[in-house]
Amino acid sequence: MPLPLFPKPSCLILSAGLAALASAAFAQTSSGAEEAGVGDAVVPFALPQSGPFEPADIEIENDQAIADWFRSAHANAAAEAFRHWDDEGQVNAACATCHSGEGFRDFHGLDGSEAGVVDGEIDVGGVVDCGTCHNAGLSEVEEVTFPSGVVHPVQGVEASCLTCHHGRSAGKDVADTIADRALDQPDPELRFINPHYATAAATWLGGYGEAGYQYDGRDYSGRFFHARPVESCNSCHDPHTLEVGFEPCLTCHQADSPQDIRIARQSYDGSGDTSVGIRSDIEANADTLMRMIRDYMDEVAGAPGIYDGTRYPYFFSDANGDGAIDMDGGEPVVYGAWTPRSLRATFNWKLVTADPGNYAHNPQYSLELLYDSIADLSDPLGIDMEELDLLR
Repeated sequence: MPLPLFPKPSCLILSAGLAALASAAFAQTSSGAEEAGVGDAVVPFALPQSGPFEPADIEIENDQAIADWFRSAHANAAAEAFRHWDDEGQVNAACATCHSGEGFRDFHGLDGSEAGVVDGEIDVGGVVDCGTCHNAGLSEVEEVTFPSGVVHPVQGVEASCLTCHHGRSAGKDVADTIADRALDQPDPELRFINPHYATAAATWLGGYGEAGYQYDGRDYSGRFFHARPVESCNSCHDPHTLEVGFEPCLTCHQADSPQDIRIARQSYDGSGDTSVGIRSDIEANADTLMRMIRDYMDEVAGAPGIYDGTRYPYFFSDANGDGAIDMDGGEPVVYGAWTPRSLRATFNWKLVTADPGNYAHNPQYSLELLYDSIADLSDPLGIDMEELDLLR
């Protein structure tokens, strides 16, 4: 059937209605534009203007938080902490919990998987992303198990911080390894036990968390309870930049920086100088312990060693004592003359120095671990602890 030459009456009515609506909208928009003093160019329909657009002109409510995070270590996709597994094509399951947001969600079951284990393949290239700390499922994570076996209750985003900053090993691992071995006898089966890095949560819980090698018969300070307004991670650290806010410290402390804050009127490092921050005492005692560790390796174990913090496993052989790491086939020779005594002292040294904020997270526990380790090495080295004038 041939098409009609003219529209049907119903079509005419519809067309007329649309035209009237468009005319009214145009008139109303034009009238409003004239009243507002906008100019002659009027768009009588609600479509967005075409680009190009300037990113700075697009309003994003949390753009500052994103920018702060992007410049932080948590987002540094080029860092070794996130690139170490590139050649393997996926992040090792034992490492993925803290070195990938995807792995963190897998470990806690926030992605629907079984909690407590990373059971999926975690792709490389991930970082500590927004979903690591802003996942609604974190409210259901009520506890975090530390390497020592201590189960600590957590609330909300605290689970993110404590999961990834408690280290990978604890004093019990050292104790189990050296059990029933001769205290000062080098044992080729022993290897350096690394507590890992950025162990702030382990330091913070102190003796309660049992992170360090805690010597028999010694008491250790527990969790470091600060003033109530600054007793959580986010009360001191900006959650996005990770920087420490110093202004709240000035409420109770007089200092130029967090590192300059002194918490005691006595000297712990034997210097007698109480004009400096407690960090200075911790660093001095850590240096003393490292010197004694090297002396012990040389004089007691009979095998000099060198520490190199830039490459794992950090301690290497220096058989001829020339101050240079021994090489074999172009590779450094790993130190292999550990004794139970040197292993436990070195573990404590590494645990304390692995937390650059130890002076704020738990200075008492840090000083106690260092003191007891120094005292332990002083006996075979023939050093008089009273002459060192250290305080525990």
